[in-house]
Amino acid sequence: MWKYINDSQIKEFLLSLFLINESNDKKHLKKLYAISNNLKSNYIIYKIKKKNGKYRYIYEPTPTLKHIQRQILNNILNNKKISKYAKAYHKNISLKDNALPHIGNKKILKLDIENFFDNIKFWNIYKSCFPIEYFPKEIGMLLTYLCTIDDHLPQGAPTSSYISNLVMKNFDEKLGDWCEERKINYTRYSDDLTFSGDFKVKEVIKKVNELLKPLDLKLNKDKIHVITSNKAQLVTGIVVNEKTQLPKKYRDKIRQEIYYIKKFGLENHLKYLKITDKNKYIMNLKGRILYVLQINSLDKEFQKYLTYINKSFN
Repeated sequence: MWKYINDSQIKEFLLSLFLINESNDKKHLKKLYAISNNLKSNYIIYKIKKKNGKYRYIYEPTPTLKHIQRQILNNILNNKKISKYAKAYHKNISLKDNALPHIGNKKILKLDIENFFDNIKFWNIYKSCFPIEYFPKEIGMLLTYLCTIDDHLPQGAPTSSYISNLVMKNFDEKLGDWCEERKINYTRYSDDLTFSGDFKVKEVIKKVNELLKPLDLKLNKDKIHVITSNKAQLVTGIVVNEKTQLPKKYRDKIRQEIYYIKKFGLENHLKYLKITDKNKYIMNLKGRILYVLQINSLDKEFQKYLTYINKSFN
């Protein structure tokens, strides 16, 4: 399609994407190429220690690069469909949506993709997001560079989450179809894969590994969990044994706080906790109650708590 496009037309195409707030065309193009050629200097990199002792790197783009990435996200990437099995990083989808398909099942299998963002590589991003069918190669490559660093997705860039869903789309569709044929429920929340039903665990793991291989991705062998129905079955932090519900420990903490507020009064309760900002505390407590109700809107106990907070502390 782009076989006969010339340099002038490529520049016009690139300018039509409005990636930078710059009215001068030459300066516009110069800035784009300068940033793409010096990506490391356009990120602030944070090193965060994980529970296992290893480190996670968070990349915060400079304001100009962040603006470019948001333009790419809003004007290009968001127009591309992702799989129905992907339950993270897009509008009108929540943790509850990831949990709902897995309610009341005999068995749940939870898998984790190892170093997910770090292992989503340049060429898979290019092919999934900016392919030659829709972009001249020079522009597709440039857009991919602007969304990557050191050949992978930077965790912290506004484009990375949605790109991960686009890269995983074919994987999700193939795995989802395979699961539906076997009456297995499947969802993916970022790097967390969840399966529920009655199935052979080794068979599912074998299929997942087979489909991950073309993407140069692999499972974290230390994060394979099978949960039967006689235990609390948690899917992205939500219990799904019989209905969607937050864990008992989470709800008990709120119950305890409401009890102390009613028995000793808010001022004494906050004094004991050494909390000085009353409004901030109430907003936090109310937010946690609303979260319980978001996951289980029929919880009458927490409906009463919400009414009590609204009447007592507005």
